[in-house]
Amino acid sequence: MNITRISEQWVAAQIQQKGDSKCVPWKSLRNLVLVHPDVKKRVDVFALGIYG
Repeated sequence: MNITRISEQWVAAQIQQKGDSKCVPWKSLRNLVLVHPDVKKRVDVFALGIYG
């Protein structure tokens, strides 16, 4: 699955590299990003979900 042309594997690798044990489940993040009404803020929500 890709959101904004970023694969789930890439996201998982970034989380592992960062060393975070707590993270938002991918499906929850995807659903949150896809239903957000403001397109520009979708990217912000996605970035906050990854980098918190």
